Amino acid sequence: MWLRMFGAGLVLWILSALVTYLTGNPNLIPTLVLLGSFLVPVTFVAWAFERRDSGEITAELVFRTFIVGGVLGVLGASVLETYLLYPSAWLYVGVGLIEEAVKLAALALLTRHLAVKSMRDGLILGATVGFGFAALESAGYALTALFTPQGLSLTDLVTTELLRGILAPVGHGLWTAVLGGLLFAWSTRAHFVLTARLALAYLGVSLLHALWDSMSVISLYVTLLLTGQSWQYELLARGLPAAPTGAQVGLYTTLTWVGQGLIAAIGVAWLLVLVARARRERRGTPPARAYRVATSRHPALPL
Repeated sequence: MWLRMFGAGLVLWILSALVTYLTGNPNLIPTLVLLGSFLVPVTFVAWAFERRDSGEITAELVFRTFIVGGVLGVLGASVLETYLLYPSAWLYVGVGLIEEAVKLAALALLTRHLAVKSMRDGLILGATVGFGFAALESAGYALTALFTPQGLSLTDLVTTELLRGILAPVGHGLWTAVLGGLLFAWSTRAHFVLTARLALAYLGVSLLHALWDSMSVISLYVTLLLTGQSWQYELLARGLPAAPTGAQVGLYTTLTWVGQGLIAAIGVAWLLVLVARARRERRGTPPARAYRVATSRHPALPL
């Protein structure tokens, strides 16, 4: 199902891009944005849905966690980032901590009444919320790329959607899947069990998120450190653009892609470890240091 869905969606997106280019009809832009932003996330959610662990993971639940979880995530992140974050060296760390927290909170809110919570289902539903967040975020980036000082740029829009579509599987969906699997690992119908491993995982995926977002800045500084000239440092210190050389552009691009590739590899390896654990999962006594958060009106209790 997921492969047919991806193939049909890709053909429709290509046709939408071609017709928009040929006709210049601005009414087709929403179609192009929505198809391009949602194609890869929806495909991966469909792929994950086929591997669900219990009958409670229905198409309705997946749809709800994808849309509602994604919307709650982007709205919550937008509010918190607006009022809590300011330009600083720790900006990207703050973004990672906030966005991973709101996605995890949205996942817990939407799945609190599930009777059975397994690590496999946590991985699937966590990825669903993450991909919903990614799809909506990509739509925003695509629309932003459309508007340039020279007018509307369909080339920038399509390029942005292609790039974010390629990177979508190793971003938000991957990170929230890790957190969802660990959230569900010991949880029951009555309580979510918060463990030290979940807390460390939250810090870990937030750090991966921060490194991913800041990789362009890191690559820029490394490039300047290796090849920069004094006049470039002076211009950048004054907030002015410094025209790069061809060698600098090539090194910067290489560093960016290699850095993001390493971050993606770490995330994928982490997820594969959790998937392997989920296959041999045997629920026993929760860790000694953990907290139960009631899914009803009962207070949180230490375990």
